[in-house]
Amino acid sequence: MLTAALLAVLPALSALAGPFLPGEILVDECNGNNIQRYSATGTLLHAGFSPRAARQGWPCRVATVEGFSNVATRRRGSSHHPWAEAHGYHQASQWDAAHGRLISHAPKERLRSARLASAELSTAWSHAHFVTTQPLHLAHLDYSILQQCMHCGMCLPTCPTYDETKLERNSPRGRIALMRGIADGQFGVTRAFGEEMYFCLGCLACETACPAGVDYARMFEEARADIEHAGVLQNGRRDFVRAFTLRFVFARPLVLRALGRVLRWYQASGAEWLVRRLRLTALLPRDLRELEPLTPRVQREFSDALIGGVESPDAQQHRVGMLTGCVQDLVYPHVNRDTVDVLLANGCEVVTPGAQHCCGSLHAHNGDLQLAREMARRNIDAFELNEVEAIITNAAGCGSHLKKYGELLADDPRYAARAKVWSAKLKDIHEWLVEIGITPPAPEGGAPAPQPAVTYHEACHLCHGQKITRAPRQVLERVPGLRLVEMAEATWCCGSAGIYNITQPEMSQKLLARKLANIAQTGAGVVASANPGCNVQLEAGARARGLALEIVHPVTLLARAYLKEQSAI
Repeated sequence: MLTAALLAVLPALSALAGPFLPGEILVDECNGNNIQRYSATGTLLHAGFSPRAARQGWPCRVATVEGFSNVATRRRGSSHHPWAEAHGYHQASQWDAAHGRLISHAPKERLRSARLASAELSTAWSHAHFVTTQPLHLAHLDYSILQQCMHCGMCLPTCPTYDETKLERNSPRGRIALMRGIADGQFGVTRAFGEEMYFCLGCLACETACPAGVDYARMFEEARADIEHAGVLQNGRRDFVRAFTLRFVFARPLVLRALGRVLRWYQASGAEWLVRRLRLTALLPRDLRELEPLTPRVQREFSDALIGGVESPDAQQHRVGMLTGCVQDLVYPHVNRDTVDVLLANGCEVVTPGAQHCCGSLHAHNGDLQLAREMARRNIDAFELNEVEAIITNAAGCGSHLKKYGELLADDPRYAARAKVWSAKLKDIHEWLVEIGITPPAPEGGAPAPQPAVTYHEACHLCHGQKITRAPRQVLERVPGLRLVEMAEATWCCGSAGIYNITQPEMSQKLLARKLANIAQTGAGVVASANPGCNVQLEAGARARGLALEIVHPVTLLARAYLKEQSAI
């Protein structure tokens, strides 16, 4: 269903969209900063991004269109009383477009809410901003996905938010009931629904526990897309942060790297130390002040400087593509270097395109499926898929999303076939190494040197999203002298969950404290973790508590073993 928005605008802005001619049938969809125009048959005529239009109020002109369930008609009225009429399934509303007053209301449409701001209009045509809360994504989702949940409750004890609050709405079962109710038209997308879906970690522990195979990840992303489409959580600050981070910084790798270098200078020059020493962070708003310690340490060199475009082993057996990521590229580029070294040691020629784009998981998980699809197209274009056996990722959260490119672009006629091939070839590094057989590092002369005990934290989107649990342990078992100590609740979320530690800091910190307590019980000095978000979270928690913990990727431990082998030769 189409969610259209009409907000009274200055007459001069109407020039942005051109004259509205009698008999012209168009639908303009205004969703935050997205401007999309459709024809009467539903064909997308134009899509664009305009911060100015979003900020000032684009004159979204809407006419009755067959095939759309929620549209508005504007009719010529007198110069004193121009009016607009909204039609749909269960109710109809007629508005005084000049003064924003409701003239009549009848239970004909399932339109949940409507709002029209007053404006001085210079013509008889109304230019207004109409807000609806009808679902666009959930309503068009394959209904069998929504029906999978059989309400058994086996997911409840695995859900971190339900475990904390014991409230049904904070459980997977409760959230699925809400999503299904919205898809069924029992109620619309509301602010309360939006807040609930963003309270969800998206850890997918419920999928692992579910005996019915519920595809919670799909529903979760579609629900968040509806929330953003309806705009029920919109406010100036939130909109700015989303536009700046998701649509500007993480959509442009050169911008991301430029900001990374600025942050690197701030951290390495002593400016950060001075700001903290003088307690200037106290001048920040409370939420930003609490987030400042989470700032990751940006490295001096990024992946492009550490990894060649093509690197070949002495005895090549495989050819793979390497994904360097965005956060991984800036904060943990050495993990990418270690990954390439491990692949070379296992007979793989590695192709690594430069200046790679974000995988799009941040966008998909935060309701911007359109931009997530664009990120997917850019990444697919960066690789010659027929020239590599596999595409390798070493970031759990990214990998879970990258494997769904085939599903994400299934309706794209240009990319659907290539996206399907991409998904089939996308491999987590641990998964790939086990598949081809890990070359064991040569043991040191005599007994292996004792190493600190290592415990393994299972990143949610590796164990729950990709169902990979044994392979990382097999990688660790190949490291000579390594002693693996299992921790309690290894699969329990650490509270990072993408940007959850930013949007829900209180719950995030509770989960972090629980994870660190479980780590402490193992007595291990090293924590192996295969996701950059988890590593940033755990490192920040260890620093804040003065804990001497090394947070390291499993592949890095294997790479160190290969390096020792080479040094001994």
